[in-house]
Amino acid sequence: MTAWRRIEDEHQAHAAIIHGLRYLIEAIEEGRQQPDFELLRAMVHYVAEYPERSHHPKEDRFLFARLKEKTHEADAVIARLEQEHAANEKRVAELQEALRAYAAGEAGGFETFKQAFGRYADFYRQHMITEEREILPLARRVFSAEDWAAIDEGWRTRPDPLAGATFTEDWEKAFRELVMRAPPPIGLGSTPSG
Repeated sequence: MTAWRRIEDEHQAHAAIIHGLRYLIEAIEEGRQQPDFELLRAMVHYVAEYPERSHHPKEDRFLFARLKEKTHEADAVIARLEQEHAANEKRVAELQEALRAYAAGEAGGFETFKQAFGRYADFYRQHMITEEREILPLARRVFSAEDWAAIDEGWRTRPDPLAGATFTEDWEKAFRELVMRAPPPIGLGSTPSG
């Protein structure tokens, strides 16, 4: 599998979890689903941790850095994307705090969580669109086969040498477990319904 395909696959997996969260939030709001806070926490944990600990560091270190070496065409876009990567922690903290308040039964908790999720989902959708419409096409145009091979090698390993060899597999396992636990039509499992 090529590095650009890995990037697109990771975007699709992340988008699937975001879509699943949106579906659950709508189902809860409409009374079709009771909140399953364990599942909601697991899904929020995935969207919080995976980009920060795996995906963004790889984009920054392997894709963006090499692209900046090859061309200055996308310097402004890359700078903005790198700033978004750095600022994502704040968005995620807001989402996690909103879920904590909702699970604790605080007044307005559901609405706060729904709004925090909406902001996160809208931001992240636009972020991925920018990468897929501007960065990946440029990379396909300017990278050589050797560039892609180097990026692919880096992409298959975690940039943090202190992480275990199973880091990528752990995230793939977490994704599969979420799919197995989430109710249809977003997953294969079942949760209590109301």
